[in-house]
Amino acid sequence: MVWAVTAAVLAICSLGLIQLRAEGIGNADAFTGKPDSITGQEVSARYFPAGSGDPLVVVSNRARAEEVGRAVAGTEGVVPESLGLPPGTKPVFEGKVLFEATLVAPSDSEAAKRTVERVRDAVHAVPDADAQVGGGTAALLDMDEATTHDNLLIIPLVLVVVLLILCALLRALIAPLLLIATVILSFAAALGLSALAFRYVFDYAGESTDFPLFVFVFLVALGIDYNIFLTTRIREEAARHGTRPGVVTGLAATGAVITSAGLVLAGTFAALGTLPMVAFAEIGFAVALGVLLDTLVVRSVLVTSLFLDTGPKVWWPHRLSREDPGAGVSRSGG
Repeated sequence: MVWAVTAAVLAICSLGLIQLRAEGIGNADAFTGKPDSITGQEVSARYFPAGSGDPLVVVSNRARAEEVGRAVAGTEGVVPESLGLPPGTKPVFEGKVLFEATLVAPSDSEAAKRTVERVRDAVHAVPDADAQVGGGTAALLDMDEATTHDNLLIIPLVLVVVLLILCALLRALIAPLLLIATVILSFAAALGLSALAFRYVFDYAGESTDFPLFVFVFLVALGIDYNIFLTTRIREEAARHGTRPGVVTGLAATGAVITSAGLVLAGTFAALGTLPMVAFAEIGFAVALGVLLDTLVVRSVLVTSLFLDTGPKVWWPHRLSREDPGAGVSRSGG
């Protein structure tokens, strides 16, 4: 069966997901080139602690400030002698004490984020301190955690909403489920191939934490658009001539339009690859690749062959799943 072979190939492509490193990109790896800011950061790290350019900020109650300070200074990954007040800062303000600490690791590194986690655990263990840990590294850590939460929430939610819309539009259940499955498979294949390309072709250090979510939103939005164009036309033709003739006619009527639109969109997103920012280049490459897969393979081959093999049952529970106008026409003609 054509659809089985196509699905197997896409599934193999999706195995590249094991190479996906969407854990964030450090400043040193965020550009395709090497701007002056990165050169300056490297010089600073050579002569000073790597995290000196973006220190950790800690706020606590005045009564527990000494205990909190000892907890911070004793945490692995913190330069103990760096603990102190920022220049020009009052020692105490409204019963709160603010001080800074320098991290051993670069402030945007995974090691620095792990240090922030240890510092937070240490200061929160001080009773009645009401200690809070901030700064650039802490903000990056919080953004990563928020993005991970969004990935786990938004992606399933979008799929459910899209499924309900397709069910209402097609007045069926099997067809929308098949379409959602093809969208997921197309997304996984595009992400897998992109991960392999980023690692072994472009030699990027990794992907930003929001990379999967952005690619998913773009590919689902575009893929569902093409699904709607194709399947609504197939359904119209199936109601008059039967499912199999409807699939053939629907593909012939919409194929050129979908392919042209896909090529234009792929070229548009591919243009992002010319930007000097790695995050934008990665999103542009992955979306362009996903659109091409969706247009040339998924929509033209996988969806149509699935519909052809499933036959009228694809419209279940609508009456089209029990009545085949094409068969009736054939019997009348005989």
